[in-house]
Parts: sequence; C-alpha cells; structure tokens
Amino acid sequence: MKTMYWKDNKLFLIDQTLLPDEIIYHECKTYKDVINAIKTMKVRGAPAIGVAAAFGVVLADISGEDLLKAGAEIKDARPTAVNLAWAVDRVLNSKSPLDEALRMYDEDVKTNMAIGRNGSEIIDDGDTILTHCNAGALACVDYGTALGVLRAAHDEGKNIKVICDETRPLCQGARLSVFEMQQENIPVKLAVDSAAGHLMQKGMVNKVVVGADRVAKGGVANKIGSLMVALAAKRFNIPFYVAAPKSTFDSENSIYDVEIEERDADEVIYFGNSRVAPEGTEIENPAFDIIPSDLITGIITEDGIIKPF
Repeated sequence: MKTMYWKDNKLFLIDQTLLPDEIIYHECKTYKDVINAIKTMKVRGAPAIGVAAAFGVVLADISGEDLLKAGAEIKDARPTAVNLAWAVDRVLNSKSPLDEALRMYDEDVKTNMAIGRNGSEIIDDGDTILTHCNAGALACVDYGTALGVLRAAHDEGKNIKVICDETRPLCQGARLSVFEMQQENIPVKLAVDSAAGHLMQKGMVNKVVVGADRVAKGGVANKIGSLMVALAAKRFNIPFYVAAPKSTFDSENSIYDVEIEERDADEVIYFGNSRVAPEGTEIENPAFDIIPSDLITGIITEDGIIKPF
C-alpha cells in the first residue's frame, strides 16, 4: 500500500486525515491541489511531502503554469521540512519534470529500505522501542524511516515490541504508527505522550527511534514532543536515534534558525469533534520542536549511522 501514485497525469494520495478508519486516495489534478493536500496534512511526513511536491511541479508543467511561481507557492506550503524545497528545486532544475519526479518516487523506497537495513543493526532481539509521531510508510512513498528500521529488524526475525506515543494534537502515533505496526504484525502498544518518561523510568523502553523533518547544524527538528522524549531518554541512559534520509539534511543552516510551523488553534481546542478548552482560550500550537545534537545517539541514514553535526 503506497502512500501515493501517479496515473493519467494525476497524483493520488492516501488521505491520511481519514486513517485508520478509511483508506481513500485523494486526487490531485493541479499543483494547487497538491498544496492544499500538504497544508491540510492529507499527505505528511518529510519524504512524502517532498515527492508530492515534485509531482506538484509536474502538474504545473502539464497545465502550462509559470513553474518558478508554482514552485515558490509549493515551497511555502509547510516551512519546516527541508525536503519540500529540495524536491521542488530538483525538479525545476531537471530536463524532464515528470521523469525526475518518477525517479525520486523510486529512489525514496530504495533509500528507506537502506535506512531500515542500517538501523536494524542497533536493534537487539527482545528490544522494546519507543517511537514518536509517524515516520513509517505513510510518511514516505513506502516502507518508512524510523518505522522502516523496526520493519527491517522484525523481518530479520528479531523479537521486538513497539510503543507508540499518541502524538497530540493530531495523534499521528495513535492513528498511523499503530496502524502500520499492526499491518506488519509487530507487537505494539499505544501510550499517551506524557507517559513516555514514566515508561523509561520503569525500564520498559530499550531504545528510542524517531524520524526527522530537518537535520541541520546543532540538532534535528521533529514533531512536537520529540524534545521531551529525548530529554527523558538522556536522563535514563536510553539510546535515542533519528532515522532520516540525506534529503532531510540542511548543512548550511543552524537548526535554531529554522522556522517552526505554527498550526491552527482548533487542532488543540478540539479533540475530534469535542471541544476540550473553554471559549476564548489562547493557544500555542507549534508543529515541531528541536532536539539538540547532544541528546542524539546517532542519525540512521541510507549511507550508515552518523553522529549529528
């Protein structure tokens, strides 16, 4: 089950806002449809929005749009993940936008499988691994980064268990990561975000593996709540790994200069259709936080495991 596919000059994306209850592909006919899908998180995860953005440029090319203008609009869809701009620029600089987008589509799967193989080396038989948010097949074209590591270890016959943080406010861990682990028949439990430290303190977690939206000088930007998980892991001497393709790397900038996306307050005010905060409550809703390099044991890439920079 791939997160997206290209057919008849249209891009089809699994609408991740409907998971796990419904598996429905959302049709994108124009580059503005792709922008909307990225902004509303029908498609999410750094690798996935990168490839989706590439096909957005293709749709703009097919319809005869100004590609530089369309590319700039696509880049603005979400500011934190570096893959978005990387993918747009790569397609804009190619001779054939469609061929380049299709090449990136295929590369993503191969890259993630390589990350999985490299990361499985740090997973021991009997480990319980905690993960935050969703860095699985649904965050990529297929296979996944952080969850790809767990899939690879499971496929090698290692007896592992997984704990997924729910990842408020949109619950990608609960809705998506648990769903993926169940699909792969990997034993999984769900925990509220605030339980992660307690579980580590009780000796119930052997390792932490998360994904990344940007790796830059000084650390990693990942889904909000990752910093608290990393701090707890450091306190209890639990290895904390980040799984990320090289396309997520930004070697030019400090991680502290990255724009952290602020999302709609309603994501916090409501849980599903139920209001959970009083009328007039002021809300802070950053989508990401920063994990400093000193809290990261290693970064698992397609080329091997490296130290943060």
